[in-house]
Amino acid sequence: MKKLIFKSISIEDKDIISSYTLNSNYQNCDFAFANMCSWQFLYKSEYAVSDGFLFIRFYIDDKKRLAYMLPIGNGDLKYAIGILEKDAEVMGHPLLILGITQESKEKIDFMFPGKFTYLQERNYFDYIYLHKDLVTLKGKKFQSKRNHINKFKKNYSYSFLPITPDIIPQCIEVENIWCKANLNENDKEALEQENRSMLFSMQNFEKLGLTGGTIIVDGKIKAFTYGSPINNNTFGIHVEKADISYEGIFSLINQEFAIRIPEQYTFINREEDLGLPGLRQSKLSYNPVLLLEKNAAVRRRKPHQTAPEGRL
Repeated sequence: MKKLIFKSISIEDKDIISSYTLNSNYQNCDFAFANMCSWQFLYKSEYAVSDGFLFIRFYIDDKKRLAYMLPIGNGDLKYAIGILEKDAEVMGHPLLILGITQESKEKIDFMFPGKFTYLQERNYFDYIYLHKDLVTLKGKKFQSKRNHINKFKKNYSYSFLPITPDIIPQCIEVENIWCKANLNENDKEALEQENRSMLFSMQNFEKLGLTGGTIIVDGKIKAFTYGSPINNNTFGIHVEKADISYEGIFSLINQEFAIRIPEQYTFINREEDLGLPGLRQSKLSYNPVLLLEKNAAVRRRKPHQTAPEGRL
């Protein structure tokens, strides 16, 4: 079986990685190249291309555990997973594949009956919406969103401005202010990591293929958001920040940006809630058309293997 040669993911790898991800059926936000690249500092993500597949591996649990994403390609998936298993064995880890959807789980069980154990990871489910729903906000189920937007428009005069290189410094300033205002000991590490990822994204905005927008009130940026394609029919929203003292501003920027996302993207993925109650409530309130289930799949131990530490 062929040995994979992995290399660290960098901006220069966008075209080769995107040639696989954009043409896949995977809607998982982790397959957005901008996410892979901007979080590389934390997960040490690497990729390899072999036998018509893209392979991605990375580290979790403070870089103690090696994990993989499901291979992307049009060849023999069973063979490709076998390659991952061999690589994991060489690296001294049991094979752990993250982001496994229900559909992928069924495929794996068909190819490897009884060989994998699964752990459902509710905090990492993706919230996927119909693009047209976020644009029109039609119907009773979106009444509260329309009310928030109307209240904002009644109280403030605003403009929507796309994110361009000349206003990125202002967005970074808004993020730094937001981060300082929300920093506490419980969330300090997570917020600092998010801030680092966002600064990288902002500094490499066009190279990462990102698009975004801002809400301007009294000549100053009060909210901004940005995202990128996950595949050819799903667009991912990676970041949305706003000054919460402006009631309705989150609902407003959500709709304003959705209006400007190209119509080819039938779905919008607003990513995970990370188990945060407020974030979960907010994302559910937008009535997702799909709550994309994600599981961790670990290859059952062979007799000579020791039990892995951590998630499973």
